Amino acid sequence: MTARYEGEAFKERFGPWAVVAGGSDGIGAAFARELAGRGVNVAAIARRKEPLAALCRGLRTDYGVEARGIQADLTGDDLLREVGAATDDLDVGLFVYNAGASSRSEEFLQAGPEYALSMMNLNCRGPIVLSHHFGQRLTKRGRGGLLFMSSLACLAGCHYQAIYSATKSFDTILAEGLWHELTPMGVDVLGVLAGATRTESVLHTSDNFKDAMDPAEVASGALDHLGCGPNWVPGETNQAVARGTWPVPRVALINGMSQATAALFDLEHKAVEGQEFHE
Repeated sequence: MTARYEGEAFKERFGPWAVVAGGSDGIGAAFARELAGRGVNVAAIARRKEPLAALCRGLRTDYGVEARGIQADLTGDDLLREVGAATDDLDVGLFVYNAGASSRSEEFLQAGPEYALSMMNLNCRGPIVLSHHFGQRLTKRGRGGLLFMSSLACLAGCHYQAIYSATKSFDTILAEGLWHELTPMGVDVLGVLAGATRTESVLHTSDNFKDAMDPAEVASGALDHLGCGPNWVPGETNQAVARGTWPVPRVALINGMSQATAALFDLEHKAVEGQEFHE
């Protein structure tokens, strides 16, 4: 795959600032470093103060960009106010919602409703609140991007991960719908279905992740795919799994569903062109 935006073209479309939610470690930190390496300033949102501060220091020192740490709880009631106050003065060209990884595997009835509701806040409410906020800004700007980190777990219901799989399917479908809606307005939207990835949080839970994908590979590939299509799946093996589960091409399916919905409500529809995740 050839990246649609490279060099100055990437910086012009998605800079000068990117906001990364869940950006202090793992794939989020990899996104921050990859963006900084492309000359884009980074505002990272996370709960933990020390890793957030260390990340920002490293971005300034290693890449010479501006970096801003925003300490906030992505499940909190004050999320929009806190993030808005910390970013309203920035010219934001890209918003990445990376938070929402699951480091727990347990049965739904054992975990209790509190855990399920917290996952809904993290993986559903948070993306809605912040993508709506930044989506409005980006459409007024006429260019930019929204990127949602999802998971291969969204492809089916899963014992021990029922809530995680369900909430990640929400992120995937939200990204597809917004891709069709916002592409004509100059905003590139992408849902990334990551497989097992070697992050700090999962390495603490199991040795089975030692040979998983590198977070930097996931982040760089996702940014390269911005503007190409509604979904991207990192890794050839993961792509083969997704192709087998999604036999109908997603671009045609999204256009077809959007056209049928528009016809039901007597609304305008224009097809959107894009690549499939494996092209």
